[in-house]
Amino acid sequence: MRAVPVTIRFASARMTPEAFAITTTPRTITIRAATTRARLYAAGWLLRNLDDLTLTNPTNVTETPTMAIRGTQIGYRAKNNSYDAWDVPMLTRRIEDVALLGGNRIQFVAPVSDDAATSPLSPLPATETLIAVAAATHRLGLDVALFYPLLRDYEKPGSADAEVADFATLAAKLPVLDALYIPGGDPGHTAPDRLFPVAERIAGTLRQRFAKAEVLLSTQGFDAAGLNAFHAQLAKNPRWLTAIFVGPQTRDSIAEHRRRIAGRYPIETYPDTAHTMHAQFPIPDWHPAFALTQGREPVNPRPAATQRIFNYLAPQTRGFVTYSEGVNDDWNVSQWFRLGWNPAIPATDIAADYARMFVGDMAFAAVPHALETNWNGDPSANAGIDATARLVADLKPARWADWRIDLYRYRATYDALVRHRLIAARAAQGEALWTLRQAPATGAEPAVVAARFAYARPEPAMIAPLRADLTAIADRLWRRARMQLSVPRHGASNWERGANLDRADIQLNDRTSVEAAMAEALTRPDAAARLYAIGDPWRSRDMALYDDLGDPTAEPHLVRGAGFDADPQSLASAIDGVADHIPDQGWRMADLSYAEGLYETPVRLSYTGLERGRRYRLIARWAGEDYALPMRLAGDGVELHDFRTRKGDRETVETLIPQTLTADGALTLEWHRPAGIGGGGRGHQIAQTWLIPEPLSPEPKAPGAEQ
Repeated sequence: MRAVPVTIRFASARMTPEAFAITTTPRTITIRAATTRARLYAAGWLLRNLDDLTLTNPTNVTETPTMAIRGTQIGYRAKNNSYDAWDVPMLTRRIEDVALLGGNRIQFVAPVSDDAATSPLSPLPATETLIAVAAATHRLGLDVALFYPLLRDYEKPGSADAEVADFATLAAKLPVLDALYIPGGDPGHTAPDRLFPVAERIAGTLRQRFAKAEVLLSTQGFDAAGLNAFHAQLAKNPRWLTAIFVGPQTRDSIAEHRRRIAGRYPIETYPDTAHTMHAQFPIPDWHPAFALTQGREPVNPRPAATQRIFNYLAPQTRGFVTYSEGVNDDWNVSQWFRLGWNPAIPATDIAADYARMFVGDMAFAAVPHALETNWNGDPSANAGIDATARLVADLKPARWADWRIDLYRYRATYDALVRHRLIAARAAQGEALWTLRQAPATGAEPAVVAARFAYARPEPAMIAPLRADLTAIADRLWRRARMQLSVPRHGASNWERGANLDRADIQLNDRTSVEAAMAEALTRPDAAARLYAIGDPWRSRDMALYDDLGDPTAEPHLVRGAGFDADPQSLASAIDGVADHIPDQGWRMADLSYAEGLYETPVRLSYTGLERGRRYRLIARWAGEDYALPMRLAGDGVELHDFRTRKGDRETVETLIPQTLTADGALTLEWHRPAGIGGGGRGHQIAQTWLIPEPLSPEPKAPGAEQ
């Protein structure tokens, strides 16, 4: 049967600037729109709804977006995991994709930020690239925005003048600028009483060249006093200010922003779509094996979580600019655009549209959800990870499919590699520790030999092909999307900036630490007893109530709080995290993972069923990231120790628990930080705890009793 030629034609129409209408006949598809951007939105609708050149939706449609601002950030800077190595045609194609997905604003990061002045991977200087992509964005009818942090010390004479002059020089080179975003922090450290006057002067300079440009400030980075000062400045109703944007490192929730701003200025959000931990929306209950290997900037489709985050942030806001650091979060950014256009669209429909537009195999529609559920629970017990790997391996992308298909191949392969390496590492660890617990019976030397043998077992045969596949996919992503998944292979700036190929083979057990401890134990006269203790890190012989905080499968006493569904930012919920170290450096897995609370939210443990007549002592392991911030411990509201600072990167703190606190068989422990902090509110971290019953005192003997 011969294909019938179809003509696509554009017609002018008196419509709002972002609306379009499509009508179809057997021979013609007619797009009616009033602006360039609206024509691109209509073209995107067709690409998402054509399946083998057959429309999958009604043949007549009229659409207009719900949210006024629908943007994303493109950072041509060294920290970025891909864009800094793109040339102008690649960046222009990315901007076109944004338009086809319904976006209307591209926010570029200014050439000067909290980053190296240049990236060794960049084909062009940053300012030259900014000029070119601003022009390309404008040609497509989209808004050009600039993220412009204020990084000087404005207490110093002349620093504000220098800032205004530098901005004027940059603005004079730009062909267009529709909006200027000035963060209060992250980066930046300017107090509001200095921030507002400098921003006002920059706004004046901006509007001398671009009269209608918007100016937005954010509440990022301030401590409680600084945030109050920000709102005091806002209460003066500065006329030069257009709107407020709310992003990471902000103490107040979006609901509190709505309350305090009270409609005096529009609110935009700046959601972090890029990161999984140490982030605005950390993965809830994320297993440390994933966190240690894949890190905070992996390929991270989160369809269910993104829907929840959108629902949390969107009410009473005019829109968003997603905070992205490259292409690792391509799914999340795409989903935000679609929700900004139509908040009621289901994630399943978005996945089907993404499959048609970028992959060409409708089986892909199941992949984002499958990858999201891969990260639920213990990977060694999650057989769904292998099913996801098979699903992705069986995809048959179209000839025109781009680098996106390899994004998801990479993640599915990485998840499978972690799962099977963890199974093997757990088996080796379990056998090694068991043999060490036999040392009092077998002797120290035989126990150590057996433990070393357990750790030295070869890896399962399936792991080497997974590793080879992962490396091959990473290299393809470098060639096709300039994605920097390795520092030595692809020139990434740092492993935390998406270069997780470099972490794929780190240890997933305590081999390095245990072997060092065994060697030390063999030099001591009580070697067998020491080896037993190494093999019993849970202190089960002491009847300890143990928590490996940061491992969601091993922290039974942690009070989690509201949880992700009610509290996506975890402002009032416990967070599981992982330190910036690895087991190969001699850290035990249990010290690398930790629980923390943000700002004034304490780390809270709750015990029930305690022996009423017992005295208990608490052993707490203060470890995690390299913070040295003071914490205070309270038990049932009673101070057990005052604020104290962690000494070193790992410290063991013992505290006797007054018997009066456990007389009712229950105990709640809370670690608090000083109130009012700013920034990300982090550093409030506990890695392990043991609540140990003290031996009962012997009963006094009656007079005359036999001795």
